[in-house]
Amino acid sequence: MSEASSMSEVTAGPARGFVATLSRNAAASVARLFIASLVALVLPAYLTRYLPVQTYGAWVLVLQLSAYVSYLDFGVQSGVSKYVAEYVAKDDYAGAERSASTGFVIMLAASVLGVLLTLILAYRVPQLFQSMPVALYRDVRISVVLIGISLAIGLACSVFSAIFLGLQLYVVPMTISIINRVLFTVVVCLAVFLHSSLAVMGGAVAAVNVSTVFLQIVAWRKLASRIRVRLSGVNRDALKQMLSFCFVLAVWSAGMFCISGLDITVVGHYAFNKTGYYATAALPSNVVALILSALMGPLMPAASALSTQRSRVEMGDILYRATRYSSILLFSAGLPLLVCSYPILRLWVGPDYAAHAVPYMRILTLGITLRNFCLPYATMVVATGKQRFATAATISEAVVNLAGSIYLARFMGATGVALGTLLGAFVSVAMHFVLSMHYTSESLAISRRRLLLQGLLRPAISAVPSALLLPLWWSSTSPRFSLQVWLIWTLSTLLLTWFASLNLNERDSLLRVARGRLRLSVSHT
Repeated sequence: MSEASSMSEVTAGPARGFVATLSRNAAASVARLFIASLVALVLPAYLTRYLPVQTYGAWVLVLQLSAYVSYLDFGVQSGVSKYVAEYVAKDDYAGAERSASTGFVIMLAASVLGVLLTLILAYRVPQLFQSMPVALYRDVRISVVLIGISLAIGLACSVFSAIFLGLQLYVVPMTISIINRVLFTVVVCLAVFLHSSLAVMGGAVAAVNVSTVFLQIVAWRKLASRIRVRLSGVNRDALKQMLSFCFVLAVWSAGMFCISGLDITVVGHYAFNKTGYYATAALPSNVVALILSALMGPLMPAASALSTQRSRVEMGDILYRATRYSSILLFSAGLPLLVCSYPILRLWVGPDYAAHAVPYMRILTLGITLRNFCLPYATMVVATGKQRFATAATISEAVVNLAGSIYLARFMGATGVALGTLLGAFVSVAMHFVLSMHYTSESLAISRRRLLLQGLLRPAISAVPSALLLPLWWSSTSPRFSLQVWLIWTLSTLLLTWFASLNLNERDSLLRVARGRLRLSVSHT
């Protein structure tokens, strides 16, 4: 055997292992997101039919205020998973233990802050939502306190999930997350069926959250206790390393809080009666973003470990492919949400919610689709430890999004908040291409022109039929296409996705996989 072929096999081995691990973890993430998406779609369909509009809007705000605790993660979970992955790749389990223990101490402090934040928000509910019916204040306050404190407890224990992510054992935290979502759905539906108050619903959700925290700890003790978590495992160097890594991610977290954490609260403050409609409109595109985030999630620890072995050119090639694939998924999911928004909402939550939510849904779908074009880039920037160079884009988007939403909400209500999201997304993508990618070229060697043309614009060809029909569906809340138009739009979009967005090798690869699955299915039958 020649030296060249031997070297090729040696190189191909780790590459196959990387792809297999990434695919397995992505599958686990998708399974979790499938359940989470199912919950996100099924639960509102039930609640909007059995709760008054104002009560449903109040419940949405309860979940939004309680979820603010999660933003106190400060990127520590990403830091723990990154360093555990790197140390384990070097067989340095002592280093992995120091990182996990340091992350746990930081999360304990964040948990205390979370409890304080929850109490303050609960106390300020009447001032935050002055147009909310007074009769709802008490139950909303109790629910915010119960759910917020349960999430603060989970925040401290999120380090155990981060350890599994670093070990690239995604199936464990994903399974626990699935259990949480299923139990969440069951207890909320049961509470509504029994005509319970919002306070009872909040208490039931809090009990589910605490139970799944206990499962996290048990899973770690059984399956990953070789990465120990103890207060004595913290030292100055590990703390400095973690804080240095997480500082920029904390800025990102604050930015994300302004981008996606305040929109429903702003709507509740300026137009409480539209809160339920706006939250319903935001869910479908948010589900798409969550699914894409789940697919990209395994890329972070895997790319972090791979960055120690591959050149910046090879890392750039990974980014090209990841960006194009994610863009194809974004267009495949986003175009139906735009063109078929009214039929989807009518089937999902009924005609009343559909008629009110369609305008918000279209604007939010455009904004969320646009801002997620750079998700693979942002993920790999974090994986290579260069996130500080992409901070300007996050800060710029946060400022434009929040300022634009508040300013426009005063004149346009909930529509103004949606437009603020769209403006922020434009700013984010522009800043990444103009500024961030220039400063991260040392770790990710990419041509911005190639990334734009091949990663974003080539998949955008599938949007041509939707663009041609724009006057027919954007101008009307409930466009009525003939069956022939629907069929032409669907077929042409699918054909452009297959023949234009994918290249020949990718189409052949997908066909081989499909044929292999078919043969396997037939043999099992």
